[in-house]
Amino acid sequence: MTTPYHFKSGTSALLISIPHLGQEIPEDQLQTMTPAARTLVDTDWHLDQLYDFAHELGASVLSARYSRYVVDLNRPPDDQSLYPGQTKTGLCPTLTFRAEPLYLGADPDTPEIARRVETYWKPYHAKLAAEINRLKTLHANVLLWEAHSIASVLPRLFDGKLADLNLGTASGKSAAGEVIDAVEKSLEGTEYTWVINGRFTGGYITRQFGDPARGIHAIQLEMCQSTYMEETFPFGYRDDLAEGVKPVIRAMVMAALGQVTSRKHSVFPAR
Repeated sequence: MTTPYHFKSGTSALLISIPHLGQEIPEDQLQTMTPAARTLVDTDWHLDQLYDFAHELGASVLSARYSRYVVDLNRPPDDQSLYPGQTKTGLCPTLTFRAEPLYLGADPDTPEIARRVETYWKPYHAKLAAEINRLKTLHANVLLWEAHSIASVLPRLFDGKLADLNLGTASGKSAAGEVIDAVEKSLEGTEYTWVINGRFTGGYITRQFGDPARGIHAIQLEMCQSTYMEETFPFGYRDDLAEGVKPVIRAMVMAALGQVTSRKHSVFPAR
């Protein structure tokens, strides 16, 4: 099997992870899936294009090759809920975010889920860990930026319309306060609505890898797809929209990275 991710190594203190970019589904699984599943509606579309400034920043970029309908790389391997009391989308989803069935017959059983974790989930996380460790040999502090996007209105998952930009830091635990403050400051005066640790406080990757005491600062950005693309099939990229939000994303990343690299020690001083 081909490597279940795409990866480009960089030299700066920045690692961008895009775990829901993948669009591939193995043929044997695809044959068991519904027409709704085959549209891949819940993909984080075009984020490689939206973050193409990563090369200029010397960033490492890790992105999924396979669809979240195979396995969700941003969920715990034991499938525990990230948001207790709210709708759980699952490690191996069986419904779209709009509650449409993904499978024509039986859903994946326990052995099949375990196989997918072993085949797709573990290699992605092993690569994340290895790259963070490599960057830590080059820099006292590193920034893990989790890039995500989602339809702006999904009644199954949240009420009303999301803010345009939804930042998650595990309720302040996955990145130092100075790093988070720098991102907030970069958003002052923008035309986009935003919130930190609102409906989305960061998924498994942000919570698992963010460790400011060790110099690893993780921030998740879940952005509304309406800010840069069409939210209906065929989910086309909108240059006229993207040209507005792309500089804002870049400014956020650069603000966080600037704060991260300004420190010569891993531990940020207490406030």
